[in-house]
Amino acid sequence: MKLDEKHLTQLAAVVETGSVTEAALLLGLSQPAVSRTLSTLEKRVGEPLFKPGKRPLEPTIIGQQLAEHGRVILEASRRASETILGFRAGSVGTVRIAGVPFFMDAFISRMIGEFQVREPDIRVDQSYGNLPELGSGIVANQLDLAICPLGLVDAAKGLTFTPILPGRNIVACRVTHPLLSRRRLSTNDLIDYPWIAPLPGSPLLADLHAILLSIGMTEISIRYSGGSLLSVFNYLEETDALTVLPHSVVFAHRKDRKVTVLPVEIPQPTRTLGILRLEGRPRIPAAEKLARHISTRFDDLRQLIKRHEDAVVWGNSPP
Repeated sequence: MKLDEKHLTQLAAVVETGSVTEAALLLGLSQPAVSRTLSTLEKRVGEPLFKPGKRPLEPTIIGQQLAEHGRVILEASRRASETILGFRAGSVGTVRIAGVPFFMDAFISRMIGEFQVREPDIRVDQSYGNLPELGSGIVANQLDLAICPLGLVDAAKGLTFTPILPGRNIVACRVTHPLLSRRRLSTNDLIDYPWIAPLPGSPLLADLHAILLSIGMTEISIRYSGGSLLSVFNYLEETDALTVLPHSVVFAHRKDRKVTVLPVEIPQPTRTLGILRLEGRPRIPAAEKLARHISTRFDDLRQLIKRHEDAVVWGNSPP
């Protein structure tokens, strides 16, 4: 015998409320419609579903058992409705985000943690990549958001870019580096020390070449390459090596007091960190909520980073 699931859910609502009228209000139906359903279901089952003369309505044994099945369906329907409402409000769902490694480790992973404290029902899948892979991932619908730097060249056709932080590179070293004791520094002083090469494909690698050109060198001594942000910092702390990093990344680790900025001017890229999305695609509310959180946090950080830049890097204002 096959029973209509809608009939079972209406029976469950009547048993739950003890009233046909209240069950109709709960389900958004008319009272006569629910009464007809109960009559149809009783005829189908061939047994009474409620004990006669009881107020509030009291189910029979078979009525109670069928109502239990209906309650499961009704509860599943409620959860499905809540899921839809939560999805539309950006409170549930999965966000796929990727970005350039150093920024993801220095800032974005922490911001994701802050975000999920407030939005515990949103899952975030994070990965890494440079601009070519990130753009391809967005276009192929494998990513919802990408955090990357863009320069003078605009985002590829079909993509939109929301700037969140102006670019600024520095030369980083350990806090006890011999060059920090010199009263005056020039780019020529950078020649005598080993370097850490940025990750292959990283914009920082092109920036390192720009520094070499500015001091008239075609190559430098590369002692270490390809590491994560943590491994680069660990290596810097143990050696007199130098490397090129975004100033904001060093700012994010300023409280560790182990790696600092070498106060020497270097060529600066015309590049801005931002959020890359696909233009025209319906956006996932949870992804948009995370993007707003990241933008807001960088709004809060921008002035702090600028003050640190002036005070620590170039000494133009008090810390």
